[in-house]
Amino acid sequence: MMSFIREVGPVFDGSKLPDELLLREKGALQVFYAPFEHINVKAKVVLCGITPGAAQAEIALNTFSMQLRDGVNEAEALATVKSAASFAGSMRSSLSKMLDHVGVNELLGIDSCTGLFDEHKDMVHYTSALKNPVFYRGANYTGNPLMLKEDALKWQIDEILSKEVQQFGEDVIFIPLGPKPAQALLYLSKKGFLKQGQILQGIPHPSGANAERIKYFCEEKEKDKLSSRTNAEVIDDARSRIKAQLADITMSKYD
Repeated sequence: MMSFIREVGPVFDGSKLPDELLLREKGALQVFYAPFEHINVKAKVVLCGITPGAAQAEIALNTFSMQLRDGVNEAEALATVKSAASFAGSMRSSLSKMLDHVGVNELLGIDSCTGLFDEHKDMVHYTSALKNPVFYRGANYTGNPLMLKEDALKWQIDEILSKEVQQFGEDVIFIPLGPKPAQALLYLSKKGFLKQGQILQGIPHPSGANAERIKYFCEEKEKDKLSSRTNAEVIDDARSRIKAQLADITMSKYD
């Protein structure tokens, strides 16, 4: 696949990934390869999404191809891909705002978590429950069918994510973005690959579709002005739990 990417790119279209990159297919599910292998083992925090979308896959493939064509070695090219493609676009600002609101920036000793995508990127590892991009019925996979119930998806958690989380120490915080990545990490914690206390669950996924939830999580919208699609009690509970968990982590650092 590496040679194919080197020869074909940078002309990849995220919505029409070539069959040469197809890893698995079952019914309406398709799993494609994208170069997201780099792991920042020195990270203090791990941000875990559900799976790269078409836009992220396109950025990753084209960035990797251009890096290789410029003579950059494979390891450096993969590191550049992670920085360029992970949570690319407006998701970064929404995610940073939520992390700052609960105090992750204070835990890390930085002004803002926007730096995790820039000058402080050495402190973070970006990943996904399903590292290779998944499409369902031709669209970005959003959680159905359930990844832990579908063998065509679960293998990525058992064979890829499990090995990845084991490369981090017990002081590293894992932040799943949305309930589906949280379920994957909790599944691995039950298998002993990380501790449940390392998982900071409850932060909404930073996609545009969650704009109202993000605003309420950051306390920028009143409860009585929420639509019926947003469960205020769930978000209130998650926000309070995360702040308490971060406070405990901070205290333990000085014990």
